[in-house]
Amino acid sequence: MGVIIDPSVEVLNQLVRRQLGSLFLFDSSDEPVLASSMDEALKRVENCFSYSKNKYYRKEGNVFFSAYHSGQYSIFLYFLARQVFLDSPGARSLADRLYYLNKALNGFDLYYEVTMPDVFYLDHPVGSVMGRAIYGEHFSFSQQCTVGNNKGVYPTIGVNVKMLSGSKILGGCNVGDNVIISANAYVKDQDVPANSLVFGSSPNLVFKSRT
Repeated sequence: MGVIIDPSVEVLNQLVRRQLGSLFLFDSSDEPVLASSMDEALKRVENCFSYSKNKYYRKEGNVFFSAYHSGQYSIFLYFLARQVFLDSPGARSLADRLYYLNKALNGFDLYYEVTMPDVFYLDHPVGSVMGRAIYGEHFSFSQQCTVGNNKGVYPTIGVNVKMLSGSKILGGCNVGDNVIISANAYVKDQDVPANSLVFGSSPNLVFKSRT
């Protein structure tokens, strides 16, 4: 399986450079750093998208990435900013600008120091903030979702956890595998059992089994 990139890699490079230059500053010293991190970021995009069942992530039997699909582009910009941060510690300013570009274009906050799993999904992420939690693979979220701390303590989130619109997970929570956090649910300093559907607000959450 290969990946189809629309537009081409060359045009994608030009697009990122132009966006950075339009909103911030982009000069010759940024060029080699961006170029060296782009390939690895695209490999992470291909791997991540290969697990998606969304029809917009496939074309002609291949993984498909469109820079003009805002959800796909937001994941790409996260991977790119994080790769710059990991590959080139002295280029933190460029990672900051890529993070800020993602925030400006797509309306959600995902900092490059946050370690997202290799495979995660998002759908209309406007207004969402993903903090420094421990995230399991196949994590997904929608609009106006928040993962954050309470008194400096962040959640631990299991595998295949889905956050529906407006839901929140804050503080010392251990969220089990295969959990759905229902729309507008508020989980704070409370554990969530695996294989459950969660409703309501802490400390009065309601759990329904998914098995």
